[in-house]
Amino acid sequence: MFVQLTDLHGSLSDPLLDTMNFLNEVTARFPDAVSFAPGRPYDEPFDTTVIAGYLDAYAKHLERDRGLSQRQVGGLLFQYGRTKGQIHDLVAATVANDEGIEVSPESVVVTVGAQEGMLLALRALIRDSADVLLVASPCYVGITGAARLLDVPVEPVPEGPAGTDPAAVRAAAARVRASGRRPRALYVVPDFANPSGTRLPVAARRDLLAVAASEDLLVIEDNPYGLFSRTPARVPTLKALDRDRRVVYLGSFAKTCFPGARVGYVIADQPVTGPDGQPTLLADQLSKIKSMITVNTSPLAQAVIGGMLVTYGCRLRTANEERIRRYRDRLNALLDALRRHLGANPGVTWNVPEGGFFLVLSVPFVVDEAALTRSARDHRVLWTPMSYFYPGGEGRRQLRLSCSYLEVDEIDEGIRRLSSFIASEPARAT
Repeated sequence: MFVQLTDLHGSLSDPLLDTMNFLNEVTARFPDAVSFAPGRPYDEPFDTTVIAGYLDAYAKHLERDRGLSQRQVGGLLFQYGRTKGQIHDLVAATVANDEGIEVSPESVVVTVGAQEGMLLALRALIRDSADVLLVASPCYVGITGAARLLDVPVEPVPEGPAGTDPAAVRAAAARVRASGRRPRALYVVPDFANPSGTRLPVAARRDLLAVAASEDLLVIEDNPYGLFSRTPARVPTLKALDRDRRVVYLGSFAKTCFPGARVGYVIADQPVTGPDGQPTLLADQLSKIKSMITVNTSPLAQAVIGGMLVTYGCRLRTANEERIRRYRDRLNALLDALRRHLGANPGVTWNVPEGGFFLVLSVPFVVDEAALTRSARDHRVLWTPMSYFYPGGEGRRQLRLSCSYLEVDEIDEGIRRLSSFIASEPARAT
């Protein structure tokens, strides 16, 4: 039997779902290219004893601090476990220590990465096709891809130089209402956003929460990069500023521990009132959905993360001091290399992020998959077209650079190659 693609869900015909496959295919075809394409963490030396040590630390925490027997500890590690997760108390303590977010452990749902958290939040918050999700434009493809899979309508909010503009959010909400639909939620990455690298100033964060209140929007705040600042300056998360329980907070241990654990979390402390008038938490509603998708998050993976948190006193900033320095050095090296190799090119500009992994380069020619193939084949350097991140397909003369996965000397060589590619493109077009 042959299945027609047109008989499958419409998202499978959407080019958005092919973007990552294309990047993986190009990377495999040109293994000697310097790649600024992946947003993955740096490949640290793999040491299984670290994992074993974290497992042991978590098991001892359960015995010592929770008073569990060895048999009970074994049950927690090897059985299915609680749908909302078993390290929820440690997560709550960690966000309190690191970000000043004070929430009950019961408002935490431990997920299979932050991506599952996005799916849970969208499935719960978007009631029907009349509800619309507002997203920054450009935007992380994980949220727009999840929205496409769930048939969630998306309304782009043009991003400014400093990130999501509260006035643009208000205007987007008005457009949605004028079309007879309801603006339901806003997805935003306030700190070093993927792909733009922007960071929202404190005043704009307060304004954004005020707009969300006046427009009756829930805010889905995603914070995978907040620890990795180039400067000591601390900026409060939206959730730390939230006094109205309007922010649903997504976190992940992929960048701060290791991606292979596939452990993230959602903080959803919003009260939900049922027909009987009895309040529950939005986290409880998310757990109902999770029980039908992944049942629970791997207890062994949770134990590894739990052991890391226990080891460092539930302080990710302490646990990540070396990673913070490493990523700061790499972003500084990228900015230095751009100034050195492209600073004299008047047709090329870039933003200067305060932290994170990413920045955006603007060039005087069209950036598409064909251009990426020429860059990889002829100049042995890879990057990501920014058009992938725009719901409306803009950004065709921009590319994203990520420095997290490279060594400092590779960064300089990669930008030298990129400079050669950029110089060749106008001549090729002519």
